[in-house]
Amino acid sequence: MCFESLAVFFSDESSGFGPVFEEQPVDTIYPEESPEDKIIMSCRTRANPPATYRWRLDNTEIVIGNDDHYSLMGGNLVISFPDKSKHAGNYSCLASNEFGTLVSQKASVQFGYLDMFSSDEREAVYVKEGQGAVLLCAPPPHLPEDLSFRWMLNEFPEFILLDKRRFVSQTTGNLYISTVRASDSGNYSCFVSSPSIAKSVFSKFIPLVPIAEREKYPADIKVKSADTYTLMGQNITLECFALGNPIPQIRWRKVDGDLPVYRHNISMSGSLLHLYDIQYEDEGLYECEANNSKGKDRHKVHLYVEAPEWVEKISSSERDIGGDYIMSCLASGKPKPHVHFLKNGRMYAKNHELRFTDLTFDDSGMYQCIAENRHGTIYANAELRVFAGAPSFEWNPVKPKLLGAKNGRVVIDCKPRAAPQPSISWSKGTELLHNSSRIFIWPDGSLELLNVTKSDEGKYTCFAENDRGRANSTGSLSVTDATKITLAPSNADISVGESTRMECAASHDPTLDLTFIWSLDAHAIDFDQDREHYERKMAGTSSSELLISNTQLRHAGRYSCTAQTPVDNVTVSAELVVRGPPGPPGGVRVDEVMTSSVRVTWSHGTDNLSPISKYSVQYRDERAQQDWRDASTSPVNVEGNAEMASVINLTPWTEYEFRVIATNTLGTGPPSDPSPKITTREARPVVAPSEIGGGGGTSRELTITWTPVQPQYYYGSNFGYIIAFKPHNDPEWMRVTVTDPQTQKYVHKDSKIPPSTRFEVKMKAFNSQGEGPFSVSAFICSAQDGGDLTDVCFHLSSCRSSHHHRGEDAVGHRSRRNEASAQRVLVPSRENHTRLDNMKPNSHYLIEVRAYNGAGYGPASQRHKIYTKRAPPSRPPKIIGTKMNYSGTTINIAWEQVEPLANESTVEGYKVLYRPEGQPNGVLYTTVKQSIDLPMKKGDYLVEVRAHSEGGDGAVAQVRILYNSMAFILDDTFTNI
Repeated sequence: MCFESLAVFFSDESSGFGPVFEEQPVDTIYPEESPEDKIIMSCRTRANPPATYRWRLDNTEIVIGNDDHYSLMGGNLVISFPDKSKHAGNYSCLASNEFGTLVSQKASVQFGYLDMFSSDEREAVYVKEGQGAVLLCAPPPHLPEDLSFRWMLNEFPEFILLDKRRFVSQTTGNLYISTVRASDSGNYSCFVSSPSIAKSVFSKFIPLVPIAEREKYPADIKVKSADTYTLMGQNITLECFALGNPIPQIRWRKVDGDLPVYRHNISMSGSLLHLYDIQYEDEGLYECEANNSKGKDRHKVHLYVEAPEWVEKISSSERDIGGDYIMSCLASGKPKPHVHFLKNGRMYAKNHELRFTDLTFDDSGMYQCIAENRHGTIYANAELRVFAGAPSFEWNPVKPKLLGAKNGRVVIDCKPRAAPQPSISWSKGTELLHNSSRIFIWPDGSLELLNVTKSDEGKYTCFAENDRGRANSTGSLSVTDATKITLAPSNADISVGESTRMECAASHDPTLDLTFIWSLDAHAIDFDQDREHYERKMAGTSSSELLISNTQLRHAGRYSCTAQTPVDNVTVSAELVVRGPPGPPGGVRVDEVMTSSVRVTWSHGTDNLSPISKYSVQYRDERAQQDWRDASTSPVNVEGNAEMASVINLTPWTEYEFRVIATNTLGTGPPSDPSPKITTREARPVVAPSEIGGGGGTSRELTITWTPVQPQYYYGSNFGYIIAFKPHNDPEWMRVTVTDPQTQKYVHKDSKIPPSTRFEVKMKAFNSQGEGPFSVSAFICSAQDGGDLTDVCFHLSSCRSSHHHRGEDAVGHRSRRNEASAQRVLVPSRENHTRLDNMKPNSHYLIEVRAYNGAGYGPASQRHKIYTKRAPPSRPPKIIGTKMNYSGTTINIAWEQVEPLANESTVEGYKVLYRPEGQPNGVLYTTVKQSIDLPMKKGDYLVEVRAHSEGGDGAVAQVRILYNSMAFILDDTFTNI
């Protein structure tokens, strides 16, 4: 006889049972600086008679009484005045009574500590603004490993707040700042806490000194979780943080599957991926992607789930003396666990299975199956009891009142407790029963009656006998009318959203209660949980009606009605067919990737019993992060039997993903899973910069401005602009290359440019695939003479006059510093704008406009306030050095920082024009540094360096480079213009 557990096995506790653990020792950290003078290791069991307890330290039994440090309190072990040299180790508890001994799981005692940080001063960290910074924590020696980290700024307890720009790794303790700003300047200290011993320490302060510079940097992942091993059911956190400017955005995905829907969470602006209640299916490759406008970076981490887990484990059992029995346990895990058995606390067998033949009382005892690998140990405990005794029906008598349906089948159980196995016989009244065509006595002692009639009613007695005694038990059988179906449900065929009903009726014995059970595909319908779609109605006591409302595809299947009484039941079934929109297509793939088209293929999904009439393809542009949009396809209409279509009118050099949707006469189904992401090929740009204008500036300058092309129109890598300009009516064009696609202004300085010269300007874009078309020409004027004077362009609106218009407007402007000195500019009536020249830099002006004709001046417009900018730096950069690299491929030009005068604009960066001598065309570079590496080219070249500010470009410094295959000559005369 077999029982699942001791609690079920020995329901009469007076018979006794072996120990069952209710509390076991757990791993304990004892702080070395703890004011407590003892450690308590818990151990408690349920047993009858009560258990006695012993303890082991590292598999050596502790003798209580021989060592003043150890004592017992119930089953608990008390360690007084703990000593690291004596009491650290692994402890286990042994509980024993007359039925056997059990050993608890092992629990470690460790002595925890957290040392102070070194008193050495920390070196300052100098970082350019815009770059990332890493401040190292370097925690002091400690035990255990579980520490938590925070950082203080300037003083205690001013802890820095973490956000998408700042992150503290809970693995290393390091502080990461993705983009350093001037406001980050200060003194930082790493604050370390050990929750296990309730102690915290902090480091010497580390000065962080930002250096003024505002370049942008691509995303660069610096916090990378290593490949991780974890146990089933545990929670883990994966870290990922990147440096970069702009601040990178971080996203997580599972490369070989989906993140667990209800068991993951992402926090700290994407830097932390939390996985809860780890399962084997969570094992795999996880990827963190950091992305900003300058670039992206990826890191992959492998998660391994390797803990042992029971596949089959032992349970308590009572077995007859002389019988056979197999006790088996199987465990899974990586690496494969080792399995062994203990009996009464001692090694018994080093395999996963015990085979007993001809059981004796000596085989009784407490057995433990233990599975372990490098990640953990699991225990399964069971009691085996060998039983011998005369038959007894005390625990399981024959059922006293038995019912059977007419013409049906009745089985009467006879299961006395006995060992050895008893012989069984049956009688009806005084008549001894034997096997026949209607009567069978099974090997387990049960009595079976077939085709029952009223004549089978009466008292039935089971007799059991073995060599230790005999016993019997009696029950009375009554025969009732059989249950029959009188109305069966009918098949139905409907569409999604429609409703239907099924009816069922039955006849039954009037002395019995009749119930109806409705099921779908052998699963009983839960009318409370799914009351939105299912309703059951009773028509009297003998019929039932099932209403199905707003039917969905999942409601299709085989519906069964079961009419049931306490004695018998009968079942009939009907089919419900539900037709609906198609399911999602599968296996969406993309190939034949071109500049503006791709081929999308898929496999048919389910048509849900209505043929698919057409497919739609949708796309999503990752750069724009837009919602799904319908794609243009070839053919325009994708038929329902198709598994392929070309998507056209895409943008070159753009990352896309695609999905497919099927439609039939009943509606449109859900979309497929997205395809893998692809990037269309590069192509020449077709969009040129817009709103080309400019003019003005300081003497001998031509200032050209424009609105840059948006990134989605770059169409390829290495994007930039070509500026072509020339004096009006001059046949020769000058060309300049601008490599920064976000640049909005170029200033051409040339001492030969006459003041107020009209220039024609046009621009086009280029990338690695070639050049695009030129824009429409714009006409601007070079600056007038006037030293540090500046100019303003002012637009006018046309007006109507009741008098004859003389053909001129008057624009007046005056400085707020001297309002009496107003200046006037006359503008022809056909113009609606004019340029105001010779204005003072860094000044406040008021401007008004009046119409003028033969009758005089009209009323003034509303006054406009303007502020002219400070003048650009008047001093050129001082070139301090040039150096060619060893391979002769580049030359480095270096200069001193330009310091503007008090009335000049602050320097924002530098522009470097690299052009062949004697030609106006060249390549324009921009930088915020005081040096630049330029490619070496054969021939004579000029390098022009100027400071750039809000007020425009400053004075130019030139250096001449002469290079041929035999020699490199640098003109030793620096010319400042």
